[in-house]
This record gives sequence, structure tokens and C-alpha cells, in this order.
Amino acid sequence: MDYQVDGLELSVANDSSIFTLESANAVIFDLALAIILVAFVMLFFLHSIRNALIVMVAIPISLIATFIGMSLLGYSLNLMSLLALSLVVGILVDDAIVVLENIYRHMEMGKNRVRAAYDATKEIGFTVTSITLVIVVVFLPIAFSSGLAADILKEFCVTISIATMLSLLTSFTVVPWLSSRFGKLEKITGRTFSGKIIVAFERGLQKFTDWVTGILQWSLAHKKTTLALVFTLLMASFYLIGGGFIGAEFFAKSDRGEFLVQIELPKDASIEQTNAVAQKAEDYLRSKNEVVRLITTVGQSSDGLGGAQATPYKAEIAVKLVPRKERADDANIYAAKTKLELEPVLVEAKVKTTPVSILGSAEQAPLSLVVTGPDLDSIMIFASQAMNELNHIRGATEMKLSVETGNPEISVVVDRDKMASLGLTLATVGATMQTAFSGNTDSKFRQGEYEYDINIRYGSFNRKNIQDVKNLMFVNDKGMQTRLEQFAEVKESSGPSQLERRDKSASVTVQAQTVGRPTGTVAAEWQAAFEKLPKPTGVSYVWSGDMENQSEGFGSMGIALIAAVLLAYFIMVVLYDSFVYPLVVLFSIPLAIIGALLALALTNNSLNLFTILGLIMLIGLVAKNAIILVDFTNQRKAEGAATYQALIDANHARLRPILMTTIAMVIGMMPIALASGAGSEWKNGLAWVIIGGLLSSLFLTLIVVPVIYGAFDGIMRRLNKGKEKPPIAELLVAPYEKTSHEPV
Repeated sequence: MDYQVDGLELSVANDSSIFTLESANAVIFDLALAIILVAFVMLFFLHSIRNALIVMVAIPISLIATFIGMSLLGYSLNLMSLLALSLVVGILVDDAIVVLENIYRHMEMGKNRVRAAYDATKEIGFTVTSITLVIVVVFLPIAFSSGLAADILKEFCVTISIATMLSLLTSFTVVPWLSSRFGKLEKITGRTFSGKIIVAFERGLQKFTDWVTGILQWSLAHKKTTLALVFTLLMASFYLIGGGFIGAEFFAKSDRGEFLVQIELPKDASIEQTNAVAQKAEDYLRSKNEVVRLITTVGQSSDGLGGAQATPYKAEIAVKLVPRKERADDANIYAAKTKLELEPVLVEAKVKTTPVSILGSAEQAPLSLVVTGPDLDSIMIFASQAMNELNHIRGATEMKLSVETGNPEISVVVDRDKMASLGLTLATVGATMQTAFSGNTDSKFRQGEYEYDINIRYGSFNRKNIQDVKNLMFVNDKGMQTRLEQFAEVKESSGPSQLERRDKSASVTVQAQTVGRPTGTVAAEWQAAFEKLPKPTGVSYVWSGDMENQSEGFGSMGIALIAAVLLAYFIMVVLYDSFVYPLVVLFSIPLAIIGALLALALTNNSLNLFTILGLIMLIGLVAKNAIILVDFTNQRKAEGAATYQALIDANHARLRPILMTTIAMVIGMMPIALASGAGSEWKNGLAWVIIGGLLSSLFLTLIVVPVIYGAFDGIMRRLNKGKEKPPIAELLVAPYEKTSHEPV
């Protein structure tokens, strides 16, 4: 048959791969843009394309080699692994920058490029190894843990760890080799246009260095005041969470450009009436410019068990919108507005709009409170009261109970004594009623290799009304016929739409969507309200949905955060052979939290699974700056410098690589932070956390870490006064000591 002649067209109703591919392409674009921006930053700091290329070679080498590791582990290029690759761009050049900057510092001493490459790499190797290992170990607790959060983030963490370790290898091999062959000190004269720009940049950098040094000198002279100011800033940043400026949710809402319009008529409505109302809704939606496609289903709904039950009074319309950049509102906000517009049009029906989740199905209610108790009546009372309280909470919408009351039904109450006197059993009565009204498919019809069910039940004319139920005939073991009304009370009543149980108790779930506010914030306000309500005896509640996931995810991420701090500390204890200096480095972590939380508040992002991951990443990233400062300070002290002068020298010598690596990472994160493509919502917050933490750490670490170092150094001198031990290097070559049992 030629369907084209009949005007028949086929289209794909739902293709989740489109959104996935769009999200992946958006991340690949962010990755390419980050590489270009980082290369541009390198030109400013390294003064020539030659030097920038030596550093930038670390990116393709590390990324391509990372694909080998991913392949061995069975990973694919998905949203998580691609996001990891795009975020790691700034980190990949870190080690190369530190090594190359030190090589050029040695070349400025008059060494040839081969000798400079060897000496500088050897000198800085300890520091670079410390930086990389600290970054890698913070991801281990997540990579080796279990649970929903770990399942989502495991590929992300492992991919970043592989790429970072490969960047360390590149910085110790390829970068020194290229520098020894092609390295060259650039003399900027300022005669050309680019030269003038670089000279102006260097003047600005020198002024910034002098400014930071001045602040550091004041801070070292006023340690208590400096630490008090920083502590005040830290407490103020935590107030952003307590004060409601930063909300909490399990997962940031993603805009797929789709939502569902669910229509419900009175329970006695026919499917023809439901279809007429659905057509009226279709006509209205087609008039909106933002709507691209409509797919309508009459007789069922996606939420609850609607797809499995015959629900002639329900209909559902899947709405596809134009791309995000062509409309003013997010899909969930647009859906909420559409509901308000449809309600006056469909006055005879209840209208509900449901966002489509990142998986492409109807989004489960993020707010889900399960009320349990000994009987349905008592829990329905409390659930209804709790739902009424939710009506007054800003940001909550589409409230409903999972168990609907008022569904028309025919109630049959059997008199067991009469039934027994008529020679019938409850099993016989139940089986007969089920066969009559629901059918029995025990019999099969076979034709060739195919088998078909034979459904035996009453015809539709025998199961129309309550009288048909009363007249249902039963045959006892003596062959006597009896009507149902002779031994049972048959009446019309209403009851729940379904029965739910949780932990062997009757339960009802209060469900709601959230719009414009994080789910955790709405849930906290709601819980404070409904906990004041009187609860019937035996009634309790438990969170489900996103709140249950959030509780589990935040708990596991909190443990991972603590474990990351401890692992980073122990790594530095081994590398420094000291328990004190790693503590100085760890003081850089709270400094990053200040900027991270401020960035979340200013960009209107929430505390969720990905932003907490960003906080964990910051542990490794910001410790880098502190390690560079502490390591150089220790070197200067080993050369005989006083602690004060060593701290000033470290600030001068290491400000440039610290500034270079931090700006490279911040610039590399900017495309992700500002992205607006498919799936950008859940990665924007992650990037902003890292950017805010890096910026605050950049300025505060240069001041606070030297202050903490000076304070700890003074305490150690007082404790070890008169107990100074010779250095490890001297002990290794010291002569043998005579013991008491040896002959004199």
C-alpha cells in the first residue's frame, strides 16, 4: 500500500539521543574554547608563541594518552568523561608551567638551556610531584566508594586522575626536552605593538607583586588581626547557606525543552469527553510560537500507575519547545506559566504540567514525603494537612497525593455465616467474581507455532451496573444456584485509587514539583511547617525522591570531602617528612571555600552533587599554591635565610607561576561556567565553584599561608629550643656511634 498517497507521515515520538548528543557536542565546544583561551593566556606570561607551544603541548599529549586509559577501563565518551576532559584543561598545563617557568629562571642566571632544563626540573621535581599527587588523591574517595553519587561521578574522577598523572609525566619529559632544544629567553623591547602590550603587562604584574608584598609585610607584623579578618570572611561565607542565599538540591534542573501537560476530568467522564477537552488544549498550545510539536495520549498518564490502568478520564500532551536561546524562560518555568494559562481554558478539568527529566521521561516529583501509619484513614488525614501546608510554601507547585480518594466503586460485604449455610466458600466466591468481571486467561488457543490467551468473562451487557453484580450466580457443591445478593451486601461507594505499603505499613505519598527555588530549601521550610501539626497515633513520615537521594549523596560526598583532606595531608607528610608544614598547606582550603560559596550566591546556583564535587576538587587545586610557597620557603631557609626573609622571597619568586597557573585554570573554566547549551545547568555551578575558590585562594593564600607559616615556625622554635637535631643529610653521612656492649 502506498501510504504517501494517503498522506500518512511517520515521525519519531521521542529520541533521547538528540539531547545526549547536543550535551556532548556542547562539552566538546567548551573543551576546544578552553584550550584556545589558555593558549592566549600563555602568550601573555611566556612572551612568545614558541614558549606557549612548549607548555600547550602538554594538553594534546595528556588528553590523547587519557583515551588509552579510558579504553582499558571500558569507559566511553559520555557526559561525565567529556566534562572531566574539559575541566582538566587548565590543570594539564599547571605542571608544565611551573617547570618551564623555573627553567627560564635558571636561564636568566646565565645557564645554557640544556643545563637550565636539567637543573630546574631536578630542583622543582619535588614540588610538582606534590602538586599532582595532592590533586589526584582527592578523587580517590569518590572513585572507590559506592552509592548513587559515586556511580554518577566515578568516571569523572578517574578520567581527571588519569589525565593529571599523565600531565606530570609530560612535564618531566617532553617539556624539559623541548626547552633544552628550542627554549629561548625573549627580550621584549616594546618597539612592536605586541611588545608594547607585553611590556605594559609586565609593568602591571610588577606593581601587583609589589602591592602583594606590601600587604604581606603588614600581615606578618599583624598576624592576629589578619587571621581574625580571614575568620570573619569564612563565617560570613557560611552564613550565605544558613541565611538562605544558597539553596540545596540533589541535582540542578536541566532544560530539555520538553514538558508534559496532564489533564484530569471527573472520574465518571467518558473517553470521548476527555478527547474533546484534550483537543481544546491542543488548539491553545498550537497557537504559541514557542511550541514545535505536540503528541497527545488520551486514556492514560505517565505518572503513578496511569500507564497500566484504564483511565478514560485522563489525557497527556507531550510538548516540544524551540531551543533555549529562542525563548525567554526555562522549560520548567514555561510549563508553570502554561498551566496558569490553560486552567481558564479547560475549566472542566484539572491541569498539571510536569517537566521532562534528563533521562527523557516524566520527571519524578522532587518533593516526595511518604506518610506511613496503621490505617489508611489516619495517614490520609495527616497527609492532607501536610499538603495544605505545602500550598503556602513559595516555589512548590503541582501538589498531589499518590492515593486519590473518591473513586467510584461497588463494595461487596460477604456474610460468612449465610455463605457457609448455602454451601459456598470464600475462595469459590472470589474466583467466580474475578472470572466474571476481570476474566480468566488459563485457557490457550494454539495455531501453528503461535499461542493466544483465551479470556473468559461476562459480556459487557452483563457487567454494566450494580444490579448485574447483585445477580451474579454461584453454584455450590450440590449443584444449587445462588445469587450474590442472597448472602452479601452490595452497594455503591467510593475508595482509594490504589493501595500503597512501605515497611509493611499503609502509606500515602505527598508529591510536588518545585519551580524557581532549590528542592532542599523548599523541603526544609515545608518540614518546619508540617512538624507543628498534630500527628495521629502511629503515624510517621520519611523522605523519598530527591530528598532521599540528596541525603544519601550529601552524606557520601561529605565523607569523601573529609577523606580527601586526610589523604592530601598524609601525602604531604610523606613528601615533607613533617607533620607541621602540611598543616600550613591545609589552611589554604578554607580560603577557597570563601570564594566558592560567594560565587554560588552571586550566580544563583545551589549546593548540589556537582557543586560539592567542585569543593572537593578545590582541595587539590588550591593546595597547589600553598605547596609552591611552602616548598620555596623551606629551600630559602635551608640556604640560611631567616623565616621572615624566606617568606618574602617565596612570595616574589613564586607569585608569577602561582598567578599563571591560577589564571590558566580560571580561564579554562570560563567556557563551562558561561555555557548555555544542552545540559549546561548542572555543570555551570561546578565551574563557578572552582572559579570562585581559585580566585579567593589566589589572593588570600599569598597572604594567609605565610602568616600561618610564620606563626607555626615561631611555635616550633619555642618548643624545640635547645633540642635542635642535625639535618637528615648530615645524619646520613655521620660516623658510627659506639654502643655500651662494644669493647673500648
